[in-house]
Amino acid sequence: MTDYTLIGRRLAERRRALGLRQCELAERASLSDKYISNIERAYSIPSIEVILRLCEALDTTPDHILLGAADPDGDRRHKVAGKLTLVDDSQLPLLEKIIDAMIDIGG
Repeated sequence: MTDYTLIGRRLAERRRALGLRQCELAERASLSDKYISNIERAYSIPSIEVILRLCEALDTTPDHILLGAADPDGDRRHKVAGKLTLVDDSQLPLLEKIIDAMIDIGG
């Protein structure tokens, strides 16, 4: 059985982690802020389409929102690390310099 209270809580936590207000999330997902509020408080049950729109607006995965799986930022780091296996060995020194430069500027 699906626990819509947990889904609403995860949505609210992710929204707050991004520093968004309900009205800002609503605008990003093309939904009303009242509907966002109702979903977060488990008064409304979102459709799959709405879940996908919210996940896109919150830059997270449905797994995270629906199941509480993995930290969304951790997922992104894992995806980036996985892409390193596709880079030609001759390009690794340049890639390392780019990463070092980003770290140095705080990005």
